[in-house]
Amino acid sequence: MVTSIEVDNVSKTFSRHYTRTLQQIMVAKAKRKKTRDTFDALKDVSFTVEQGEAIGLMGLNGSGKSTLLKCIMGVMRPDEGTVRVRGRASGLIATGAGFHPQMTGTENIYMNAAILGMTAAETEAKFDDIAAFADVGEFLDTPVGNYSSGMFSRLGFAVAVNVDCDIFIADEVLAVGDQPFKKKCMKKMEEVRDSGVTLFYVSHSAGSVRKMCERVIVLEKGEVGFDGKAGAGIRYLKYDEDEDNDSANANDI
Repeated sequence: MVTSIEVDNVSKTFSRHYTRTLQQIMVAKAKRKKTRDTFDALKDVSFTVEQGEAIGLMGLNGSGKSTLLKCIMGVMRPDEGTVRVRGRASGLIATGAGFHPQMTGTENIYMNAAILGMTAAETEAKFDDIAAFADVGEFLDTPVGNYSSGMFSRLGFAVAVNVDCDIFIADEVLAVGDQPFKKKCMKKMEEVRDSGVTLFYVSHSAGSVRKMCERVIVLEKGEVGFDGKAGAGIRYLKYDEDEDNDSANANDI
């Protein structure tokens, strides 16, 4: 098997500021209160992913998932350790990331595609598919600053999923929007997964993770708490209990 992603002892620390103005800083110091400290977003995280694997990245809010994705995508560098990625990675880690609000949807398609490594010729060849998937109609020729969050998601996902890539990262923020669009996204990601592309899927939804992934990595306060079969990972998080409760509530309606 060929290794697609290798994360080796990766750590990332951020500063946290408690005050903003000079006056607040002076008052805090006078009262001997902290004005800043640090926290570890990632601590000695290590794992490897083989080409073609479908990985569910799970964990509570603040567990370090987004920071890890940024390191894998090359948006952020770890303070310690290394991240090695084989091939082209595509996907989004924030809705509308890289969009310029004063540029039209069409202009942003070309700009976002270039950021993700596509040539102008590649974008031109896939433009109709991108526009059709985004399905924002006449708004394609208006500034994206006028878009709703759902339209942002449609356009961003449409570009990312049409990049010829070896690794596709799907943050659950891409699932915003109406139910038909969510279903369309899931169907498209299944096609990407089945094509042999490595899939990194971030979600709190136990049902969709079971459907999409064979393996789950759980982050807990910046550390790997679990790495194994998807079903076992969901039970580790006790998310299967939420599924049971949802089913029971549905039966009561």
